[in-house]
Amino acid sequence: MRVLVHLRLASHCQLKVESTGSQNLPRTPSSKKLFEQKMIESECREEELVPAVDMFVTTADPVLEPPIITMNTVLSLLAVDYPAHKLACYVSDDGCSPLTFYSLVETSKFAKLWVPFCNKYNVQVRAPFMYFSSDESMLLSDKSPEFHPEFQAMKDEYEGLSRKIQEAAKKGIPSCDLISDLDVFSNIERRNHPTIIKIIWENKECDSHGMPHLIYVSREKRLKHPHHYKAGAMNILTRVSGLMTNAPFMLNVDCDMFANNPKIVGHAMCLLLGSRKEVEAGFVQSPQIFYDGLKDDPFGNQLVVMQKYMGRGFDGIQGPLYGGTGCFHRRKVIYGLCPDELAGQAKTLTSVTANLGDKEMLKIFGNSTEFIKSAAQALQGNTNAPKTISNLVAAAYQVAGCGYEYGTSWGTEVGWQYGSTTEDVLTGLTIHSRGWKSVYCNPEPPPFLGCAPSAGLATLTQQKRWATGLLEILISRKSPIVATFTAKLQFRQCLAYVMILVWALRSIPELCYVLLPAFCIITNSNFLPKVDEPATYGYVGVFLIYNIYTILEYLETGLSLRAWWNRQRMSIITSTSAWLFATLSVILKILGISETVFEITQKDESSSIDDSDAGRFTFDGSPIFVPGTTIVLLQILALVMALLSAGDRHCESRFGEVLCSFLVVMYFWPFLKGLFGRGKYGIPLSTICKSAVLSFSFVELCKRAY
Repeated sequence: MRVLVHLRLASHCQLKVESTGSQNLPRTPSSKKLFEQKMIESECREEELVPAVDMFVTTADPVLEPPIITMNTVLSLLAVDYPAHKLACYVSDDGCSPLTFYSLVETSKFAKLWVPFCNKYNVQVRAPFMYFSSDESMLLSDKSPEFHPEFQAMKDEYEGLSRKIQEAAKKGIPSCDLISDLDVFSNIERRNHPTIIKIIWENKECDSHGMPHLIYVSREKRLKHPHHYKAGAMNILTRVSGLMTNAPFMLNVDCDMFANNPKIVGHAMCLLLGSRKEVEAGFVQSPQIFYDGLKDDPFGNQLVVMQKYMGRGFDGIQGPLYGGTGCFHRRKVIYGLCPDELAGQAKTLTSVTANLGDKEMLKIFGNSTEFIKSAAQALQGNTNAPKTISNLVAAAYQVAGCGYEYGTSWGTEVGWQYGSTTEDVLTGLTIHSRGWKSVYCNPEPPPFLGCAPSAGLATLTQQKRWATGLLEILISRKSPIVATFTAKLQFRQCLAYVMILVWALRSIPELCYVLLPAFCIITNSNFLPKVDEPATYGYVGVFLIYNIYTILEYLETGLSLRAWWNRQRMSIITSTSAWLFATLSVILKILGISETVFEITQKDESSSIDDSDAGRFTFDGSPIFVPGTTIVLLQILALVMALLSAGDRHCESRFGEVLCSFLVVMYFWPFLKGLFGRGKYGIPLSTICKSAVLSFSFVELCKRAY
């Protein structure tokens, strides 16, 4: 019965009246009015039963992550189809930007119009930029006459909001009534500033059809205090929200991942509130799907096939990995609770309450008495949120300080985990290691949509960050291999994790493989059998089986052959450049020479789908392009040497090596074009010179060593 109630509540809290026929419905006007009144009362009671959800949006740089993108994400969350008084939206600004704060204030003004409009007309796409860029004929069809002027007025309001934010970004924030609020941003250094917490909007009336709380948070940063990148920001949001609203569930999204399905919160609550899932499901993860993907995925970063097969495959074991965005967490799980403790909740939570003043609780959660009380309430399942959040700002400042976590379990046993630039995977691994499972949530339409990197450098930068963080996890004490023996991570889940964590290490064998054909041509040696030898069929068979299988995967997913080829090509480029640099970065960290750096992926304000140059590789002086350029030059040099020795008696025996060398050139075709390109589409001369030196050095070493 409890599951049915939650299912009803999660689906927009609508009362579903079961009847066997029309004779069960009220027939007289008075009885009909009474019936409708009872339905409204039932809906109100059920709205009070649905759990509260705190929503987190993280942004770090107003240049790489334009505020208009972040604001659309915020608007989509404020307008989700869920009781507004059960929601609160926290925006973490790690760049401490007055532009982001100004944009959020202006967005809140528009949201007071946008949220009622979405509720009134049951708008399905609640990110305004996506809604207003859709086909207006479809939007305007089958609507009441009053919809048309309201639609146009709302569109004009949004265009005005976009214009204000863009002008503020270019010309500066205009003089306005925010002068007193903006004073705190004066003389602020991005990496050295105090905490700033502003309540942009408070739903004081607890109106279920109004607008949720909206809070701006910029945590304190000091040069001598590590801030742990996104994981540190998430822990600050966890503590601040724990004091202000203390919702039992938390949703976190990146600034560019808007809520595309207005009922996604309800869908997630269905999965989290089931009879078995109540004990087992630690978090619910939605796939990352992109709205602005270029045709045929030229940079191979949309990961459609991988998410379709691997995401569901993980779901059959202990559950999908935590992907860092589009994920619903239980607060008590983030606070370190284990499934067996939840099963014996009465005894466990009584002891927690009894030890509120104990030093152990201070050591775990920090020295804020108010936060310890809120944490105890969350562990007990007490969902009674504070009545007035504005009274808790002072306490929130304390837990947002950069020194608050010292001597506590934050980042190690409690909260988002530190020690890796992929804090999401590490946090999910820690949750799985405690015995929790996770659930894959992918209803129609897709829950969240984001923007994919639309340039080669951005893609490689993102892949380098991912591979670096994953390798850090593999060699850490929280490695899934260790957790399989010392914790509750299932063996098959461990294998699934390891398959992902070794991405960076793949760069070493793959680099050797792409260099091997050139090495054999230069040294007149072989690694493949002759064409007329029977062993050739084995090599050809393996090559064909692998490629046919992967092609069928792409075709079954609805993608093209060109998309398959782009993915194959980019996988080789990524492994021999981004993943190679990730391996070197981790080695330098182990040797104590340097620390890994969290690099933000640039988000584009507008899609470049209609751009005739969309999908072309752009280059700059980044070292990440040196390996690819070196490989192309080396293969060209080897092919020239093979051509010059075409009459040699060893030429026939090297046919396989020449063919492989030509295939490598095809894989690195963007770099070959870059050698002759101009401007941003051409490889800089400095990079070509470095690669030429490396290529000739390799040739010389081959001749001397063989």
